[in-house]
Amino acid sequence: MNTQTMLKVRTYLAQRAIFVVLILLVIGIAIADPHFLGFSTLRDILQQSSTRLIIALGAAFILITGGVDLSAGRVVGLTAVISASMLQIESYTNRFFPDLPQLWVGTPIIVGIIAGLLVGLVNGLIIAKLHVPPFIATLGTMVGIYGVNSIYFDMEPNQSQPIGGLRPDFTKWGSGFIDLGGGYSIPNIVIIAVIVALICWVVFNKTRLGKNMYAIGGNVQAAHVSGINVARSLIAVYSISGALYGLAGVLEAARTGGATNNYGNMYELDAIAACVVGGVSTAGGIGTVPGVMAGVLIFGVINYGLTFIGVSPYWQLIIKGLIIVAAVAFDIRKYMAKK
Repeated sequence: MNTQTMLKVRTYLAQRAIFVVLILLVIGIAIADPHFLGFSTLRDILQQSSTRLIIALGAAFILITGGVDLSAGRVVGLTAVISASMLQIESYTNRFFPDLPQLWVGTPIIVGIIAGLLVGLVNGLIIAKLHVPPFIATLGTMVGIYGVNSIYFDMEPNQSQPIGGLRPDFTKWGSGFIDLGGGYSIPNIVIIAVIVALICWVVFNKTRLGKNMYAIGGNVQAAHVSGINVARSLIAVYSISGALYGLAGVLEAARTGGATNNYGNMYELDAIAACVVGGVSTAGGIGTVPGVMAGVLIFGVINYGLTFIGVSPYWQLIIKGLIIVAAVAFDIRKYMAKK
């Protein structure tokens, strides 16, 4: 193999390192326990990773512009509580709204998504119009949203009791599945996550907003000079991300069959980590939907797979930490090489 061919191979592998890591993880766990390669295992990993993917896609929008959003997890908790509080069965003894009639299932879902969008809109306005750094702006909304959610969750007659007894026509979106026959099935939540990922891919690659995102993340001053309305683009990006967090919160309540005000805690860090591992640059301007999907799956395999073969949760945290640091170091090397 000549030098040029070796260079091409190294470049190809470097560009697809995330997929190589994912494959090696699966192979390693499968060697430890061949049952890991069963269809049911794959289905469980995908089902558990679906809401994380939607959150990570929302985080990717913002990271590509060179920003960050620390409020994502609390938005998930807020929208999970809002939607769950309006979708309990009539016979449940501890209903959040005892006199609320049975609503059309889509109404609370839409309300939850809009609530997330409004939080994202507020973040976007603070960052774009008041020029508050994204880290500080979203840190403030993260704390404020948790307070609002806790006040709502503590309302009479609930008084901070976990919300349960959710209606089957709601929970089917998170825990239901399409039967393929022969013992095979596809969870509804996985289908929803794939549809969301496809829509995000179109936005990233085929729309003006997508091009503006990459331009802003690459060089915000150059984006200004080229005629891009940076403020409007940032407001749109943060609003879309908020809507995605809202959808994820609704689906998380449907998947688990309940909600509390602590839902979504630290999910934003998992989402950012998945994005970074998936090749979304911390410097902005770089990132793809397939990369984000691979990053989420890597952490899904780590969480589920290492538990599957009996690895201590503490070792899992160490492995996750090493992967995150390695991914960031690799990202910085690529960024410095381009400079």
